[in-house]
Amino acid sequence: MSTRSCPCGLLQAYEACCGRYHSASAAAPTAEALMRSRYSAFVKGDAAYLLRTWHPRTRPGTLELDPGMRWTGLEILDTSDGSAFHSTGTVEFRASYRGGSLHERSRFERVDGAWVYVDGEFLP
Repeated sequence: MSTRSCPCGLLQAYEACCGRYHSASAAAPTAEALMRSRYSAFVKGDAAYLLRTWHPRTRPGTLELDPGMRWTGLEILDTSDGSAFHSTGTVEFRASYRGGSLHERSRFERVDGAWVYVDGEFLP
């Protein structure tokens, strides 16, 4: 097992953190955990996971990731709902990449008990 910390910013090893969601051996228990795992999937270039965790009503048919994109960090700025006791949630985050950052408020819902990404609003 790797001792490198997970790309999502938590201090756990990737395999014990987002890697278990990517391999489908566990499901993200909260909207924030799903947000972190989706960021890690962007870092790892795992388009299949991103599509699998996208709400069926808003999911694109395909997803082309830029192999030259270098994500450098994730900062969770705010969360609302999104726990085991909720059916919806929002996560505001800043994802940094070489040359800039992306600031978004993402919406999540549960579908058949699993958290999925619905859509997001870009913020200044």
